[in-house]
Amino acid sequence: MSRIAVTGSSGLIGTALVAALRERGDEVVRFVRHPPRGRDEVQWAPDSRSLDPRSLDGVDGVVHLAGAGLGDKRWSPAYKREILASRTDGTHAIATAVATADHPVRLVSGSAVGYYGDRGDEPLTESSPPGEGFLTDVVLAWEASTQPATDAGASVALARTGIVLAREGGAMERLLQLARFGLAGPLGSGKQFWPWITMVDEVGALLHLLDRHDITGPVNLAAPEPARQREIVSAIGSALHRPAFLPAPGFALKIILGEFGNDILGSQRVVGEVLATSGYEFTHPGLDGAARWLVT
Repeated sequence: MSRIAVTGSSGLIGTALVAALRERGDEVVRFVRHPPRGRDEVQWAPDSRSLDPRSLDGVDGVVHLAGAGLGDKRWSPAYKREILASRTDGTHAIATAVATADHPVRLVSGSAVGYYGDRGDEPLTESSPPGEGFLTDVVLAWEASTQPATDAGASVALARTGIVLAREGGAMERLLQLARFGLAGPLGSGKQFWPWITMVDEVGALLHLLDRHDITGPVNLAAPEPARQREIVSAIGSALHRPAFLPAPGFALKIILGEFGNDILGSQRVVGEVLATSGYEFTHPGLDGAARWLVT
């Protein structure tokens, strides 16, 4: 049994991860903003950019997932600052605490495939250079905030998550609701690659990274079979026995979602080389099986 600290534990991925950790017998310490309500909670203030190293007493690993949601609000200048600060401030605090801990602590720090920007049909591996745009700038600063831990010799993995297919919560819940009424379809042209992964494999990959201290640096968390957005909604429609051909015009998405609409329409053909070579076995490697799981 290990003692694992988790930030962002009330979020979509964090909730599922905490449940999986407990199911396999690990002790979970949840870092929360409010005063502790139980023995498993530790209060922290990520915007202070600091954390008492004693908070990591007895902790074997940290999974750091905290950060403002990308699709929660329109990207006003103020919210863009919040998106950036909510990632860099908390990550710096965690990384510094890991660096000054009196024992080795494994750090799996959240990141995103937004690092790559809009790259069309280009295959993107962990060694690919960064792209351009706001999310790329955010991810570069986010990952750089782990440097104190890396410089101190800690084992640090950067989990570049793609689009998580989850039955409840997140953007996929809204897409599923439309799909059940036969109203889901291509977004824009639908030709853009979406780096998808099911929640089962997102959590499985995070557990894999926690246990494999030899895996360091960026790790793409995306299924081994990249798919275009129109193929994803088609697979979901087929699993539901519903049509999936009504397109959402790109200009309408940009009006509704603002700058975030550009990223929804962007293409990222992400390949998870590190997961593949390190022996992670996907529960849902193929899109059809993932879609059937998603709608059941």
